[in-house]
Amino acid sequence: WGQTKTMASAAPPRSHIPLLPREGRRGMKSNIMLLIIGTAIAVSIIGTMGSSGSFIGTSASIRASKGCASSIATMGHSTAPLHHVRFGRNFHNGISPADSSREKLMRRERFVANAKVAAAGGGGGVPVEEVEAIVVGSGVSGSSLAFHLHQSGLDVVCAEANDKVGGNLISKTNDDGFLWEEGPNTFQPTPQIMRFAHDLGIADDLVFANPTLPRLVYWDEKLWPLPMKPLDAVFNFGLISWPGKIRAGLGALGIPPIWQPPPQGREESIQEFVTRHLGEETFTKVIDPFVSGVYAGDPQKLAIRAALKKIYALEQLSSTGGFIPGAAVRIAQKQEEENSEQFKKEWREGVGLMPPGGSLGSFKNGLMQMAEATEKVLNKDSDKQRVRVGWKLKDVKKHDDNTYTAVFSTPEGDRALKAPALAITAPAHRAQPFLENVAPKAGEILSKIYYPPVASVTLAYPREALRDDAPGVQETGRLQGFGHLIPRKAAYKAGVRTLGTIWSSSLFPTRAPEGYEMLLCYIGGSRDVGIGDMAEADIAKQCDQDIRKVLLKPGWSGDAKTLGIRVWPRAIPQYEKGHLDVLEEIAQNTPEGLFLGGNYKTGVAFGDCVDYGIQEAKTISSYVKAQLEKAAATQSAEGLKASEPLAA
Repeated sequence: WGQTKTMASAAPPRSHIPLLPREGRRGMKSNIMLLIIGTAIAVSIIGTMGSSGSFIGTSASIRASKGCASSIATMGHSTAPLHHVRFGRNFHNGISPADSSREKLMRRERFVANAKVAAAGGGGGVPVEEVEAIVVGSGVSGSSLAFHLHQSGLDVVCAEANDKVGGNLISKTNDDGFLWEEGPNTFQPTPQIMRFAHDLGIADDLVFANPTLPRLVYWDEKLWPLPMKPLDAVFNFGLISWPGKIRAGLGALGIPPIWQPPPQGREESIQEFVTRHLGEETFTKVIDPFVSGVYAGDPQKLAIRAALKKIYALEQLSSTGGFIPGAAVRIAQKQEEENSEQFKKEWREGVGLMPPGGSLGSFKNGLMQMAEATEKVLNKDSDKQRVRVGWKLKDVKKHDDNTYTAVFSTPEGDRALKAPALAITAPAHRAQPFLENVAPKAGEILSKIYYPPVASVTLAYPREALRDDAPGVQETGRLQGFGHLIPRKAAYKAGVRTLGTIWSSSLFPTRAPEGYEMLLCYIGGSRDVGIGDMAEADIAKQCDQDIRKVLLKPGWSGDAKTLGIRVWPRAIPQYEKGHLDVLEEIAQNTPEGLFLGGNYKTGVAFGDCVDYGIQEAKTISSYVKAQLEKAAATQSAEGLKASEPLAA
């Protein structure tokens, strides 16, 4: 499952939990024990895959920010002592410390006279403001990038086309007491996300779902909880037959002839790779719905080395080719990394804020709170607005001095920003039109990246409508679980279309009023593109019909409360075969000073997008400072040359 949002009553005040197990030392070790027994390999695999995030219930669920998707399939982390340490403006993430005020002023004076507005200079008669870095988009990727560029000491402006920050982060409430998400819905906690929250001053608003809640798969008109313990996986996980468990276990150990080496000369799909390792049954019943949860994609087309690179890496690390030896190597590597002084120094607060393993996270007011906090921090005590909403990119121009001018339509009329670095964090199809003048070949290649339609539908039902055998109902009178995923084979047989459903009010009980269950359905994807042509009312009706088959009492005739419907015509980038080659070709055709990024490049999970901003800020900061030093040296040389006749 992905990462969901708030915490259940039994969990601490932070939450968002994925429906499928996630990568983590503690969980992975248990899975390895199980795999060595030769049975529930699927648990280990799903756990590792979960770290990618999945749109149905996790970290950047569906297209986070102009550049991040989220997941219904991830899981936890271990906790560490909480350090209440506050820092000044520049302190972490490996970015070189910010220049002192005097150094910064001198640097900016050499470059632009510190953001004065000029009436000329490449804006086509439009007022031009000179800065050091421009970020287009304020979603997860853009917010993280803008914040960390600011931390590095750069004069940065982040432009958002919408009238609110957040890009595709859409958190909504109503007067009845419901709080729901229409974009990304949760995140799988990482030290990077936790430290970002700390630095924004919203760590106290983190919420986490109860990691002990079950994750379920719908098969043969029954909900099957995924095993949480090794013995359960061996003896109590009836979804996978004993032959299927043995096949998966032997393949995961890399024992021939069950395990076969990878094919030569061609790229494997997720389906080919997983079937080769774990067998067809495990793929069909467990991995296929997970892929739907993460990418809403077709596992026959998605490339294993691009879409699930952590799983792919296990084979490369393994002495036998099987997952288990590779996982053992990776666990040792991860322990070494996390025990290093560099890791502890860089992510100290982030590590201290990590929740128990298996948790999913969000914020008290929804995921949009992260973008709003970024706006508040960057615009506080500033002589200008560093985050600007209602600024729609119209055109981009590159100049002979390797600077860029970006022209925007704004509430005050057309305005332009000029800088040595321009970062566009919008989805590939939105970025493409603006590259015609500066990187036409890269723009042409971007158009090759496919985004299928996906709809998110939030419905609420009175608890008396729930089936008596639904998880948790007999014991507590309410649903208890992360939610359910539906393998496509089971969906076709049962006549349902939804990819999966997050049990939002189970994860975060405070997000629904007493007596109601709130459910977030995802429907569509690359294997059901017809969703993109349906009316919203028909999509909601289909989701309601599916919920009635899976969770409600037969014959219940009441009406659902339809809280939110959001159809994303282009939802999640598909990392299909050849995707890494596409990214390499884009990089080769992107000019110096232009930085293209987002979830089509760095991964679809919320955490991927946050980490993109952290890492890209380092690259851009180094680049800009080098350009400014180069310009200063040139100006100095020209000044000396001009003064020579006078000296003579």
